[in-house]
Amino acid sequence: MQATSEKIILNSGRNVTKYILKNHKGMEVEVISIGATLTKITAPDKDGNYENVILGWQDLNVYEQNPGNFGAIIGRIAGRVFKGTVTIADKEYHLPVNNFRSTLHGGNKGFHVRDWQGEMNIKEDSVSLVMYYLSKDGEEGFPGNLKVKVTYTLKDDNSLTLDYEAETDQETIVNLTNHAYFNLSGEAKRDILGHELCIKSDEIYDLDEELIPTGKLIKLDQEPIFDFREPKCIGQDINKENRHLKNGSGYDHLWKLNTNENAINLYDSISKRNMFITTSEPGVVVYTMNHADNPMLLSNGKLQEIHYAVCLETQKPAIGYNEQGRQAVILKPGEIYTQHTMFKFTVK
Repeated sequence: MQATSEKIILNSGRNVTKYILKNHKGMEVEVISIGATLTKITAPDKDGNYENVILGWQDLNVYEQNPGNFGAIIGRIAGRVFKGTVTIADKEYHLPVNNFRSTLHGGNKGFHVRDWQGEMNIKEDSVSLVMYYLSKDGEEGFPGNLKVKVTYTLKDDNSLTLDYEAETDQETIVNLTNHAYFNLSGEAKRDILGHELCIKSDEIYDLDEELIPTGKLIKLDQEPIFDFREPKCIGQDINKENRHLKNGSGYDHLWKLNTNENAINLYDSISKRNMFITTSEPGVVVYTMNHADNPMLLSNGKLQEIHYAVCLETQKPAIGYNEQGRQAVILKPGEIYTQHTMFKFTVK
């Protein structure tokens, strides 16, 4: 197992650390200190070729704003907070509104653009990177000093685990996730519409036209376009006439998971790369990269395009109508927020 790091100075003068983890088989994971952001995950194809299976920006300077939140840790709250308003300990807080009428992914300067500190550890069968961040009381309108720790662990079975922890000195809200954009073709050779997706879920959360949870659940028997209980290509139904697809310009919805073990499976039939996701979280947001408005180069040298990748964001539901979902993301002093998500790469 190997763990190395290198220092980089951006055009702005900002110091960035790139951390590189490698296992004995040749799998490699890169994380940068801005946003504790994954910039590379390599996985083998049917011929044993290790290639990057997530999207990244070619120019590291782009990560200072990171449009699309590529590979970053999202917090304090993943997803939306309706009207940017939430009640915590009987006090109403108003957060930055940055998406229609709501707060999205932690506000204007969420965890994805903050500087994190890292520490690497090597064991016989694993290598890990622990990333730390202190979100101060009042940052982006959230109460409490929040200590956050995210541990990336790479093992020889080609699994990458993300373990999250957070503690606060004042009642607050926390719902963390990672925003990696997966494309199992390797170096994003083609879009993900031909990728097969399987989700162990019988229901999705109903969203309004601004993708805010209404508090209702929709049975997938009633919405077969969203039914991935049996593997099917992401592109099979994505262009069909459907109000939910129209609101998201594609898939941008939260599935309620039936199980934690191997709850999600993504497969590329050409490269034969296969990825299973096991998570402690009750749901997963599937986002099929429905917007690609910034003409900037990806790490493969190509301009980004819609449907070039898929995000699989394990998390709790967002805060919707009448603060629906708020209670599930409350964190009080003396408590520890935890989350565990594992990505396991195989060849099928």
